[in-house]
Amino acid sequence: MTVSRLTLAADDGLIAIPSSGTIAVYRPDAALDLSALPRDRTIVVHSFRPIHDLWKGRGWTVAAQDAPEATMSIVALPRSKAHARAMIAEACAKTDGVVVVDGQKTEGIDSLYKDVRKRVSVVATLTKAHGRLFAFTASDGFGDWADAPTKVEEFTTKPGVFSAEKLDQGSKALVAALPDKLPKQVADLGAGWGYLSQRILAIQGIETLDLVEAEERALDCARLNVTDPRARFHWEDATTHAPSEPYQMVVMNPPFHTGRSGDPDIGRGFIMAAARMLTPQGRLLMVANRHLPYEAVLSERFKVVDELGGTPGFKVLMASRPSRVKG
Repeated sequence: MTVSRLTLAADDGLIAIPSSGTIAVYRPDAALDLSALPRDRTIVVHSFRPIHDLWKGRGWTVAAQDAPEATMSIVALPRSKAHARAMIAEACAKTDGVVVVDGQKTEGIDSLYKDVRKRVSVVATLTKAHGRLFAFTASDGFGDWADAPTKVEEFTTKPGVFSAEKLDQGSKALVAALPDKLPKQVADLGAGWGYLSQRILAIQGIETLDLVEAEERALDCARLNVTDPRARFHWEDATTHAPSEPYQMVVMNPPFHTGRSGDPDIGRGFIMAAARMLTPQGRLLMVANRHLPYEAVLSERFKVVDELGGTPGFKVLMASRPSRVKG
């Protein structure tokens, strides 16, 4: 954990930490230093389950999405500009005091800073470590930035969730490869806002489909998009999800990015989790970018691995009969 711009700004007197009242911190990443804040009056707001649980495990009070009324709110910049704007609008609506925004240049903090300055006077700013922190008094002039659902074809999405503005080509390739019949108990790991799940439920044979998704904002959309009573929704990290009974099939389009960096280990974690969740004769159907080297871990965890096709950019893989390997 590195010293944050927040700590530097507080130590230098650029911002004053309130002596009373609640402080809300929106979507801090795991490395953000919150030591300048009073733990007993601070609420971390994070809807991504692994980071939500991490802050909770560190002893902080954590909320999934419902930010509290606060005397100060701190917004940690997400990748999505629309999501950043929505968080600033929410912070302004719920804060009776100063709103602080902090982020890296690579995430667009300078552009957002300019946008905010067109609406309000900035009372403090600090540039450090390839990023910027700025603060302003909460204003009602950000109502047009408020969180609003968007549409992708007939599906409801939200700013900041994966594939919020258009259908993901990998998911489309996976849908094209779905068989004509599926077993009774199926899971969609990393279900997102429900496109793949909706298509799965249209196939003969399914009795239950578990949608497992770590981002609650996406799962909220999935609940609107997938209204079939056979669907069950789980706000959980797919890599640690533990079903009450093994699945006969897992279908997934696993993520492979951490921030802006590619990380194949995420997909490998999904594969290992799927093998653990399946019956001895269970099958995994997944899609991945063609350059991602998943075949090795699939061969370690399953007795049979086949490529079913795909597109020039994506491969669809079927693995069956998971090996009972610990870890």
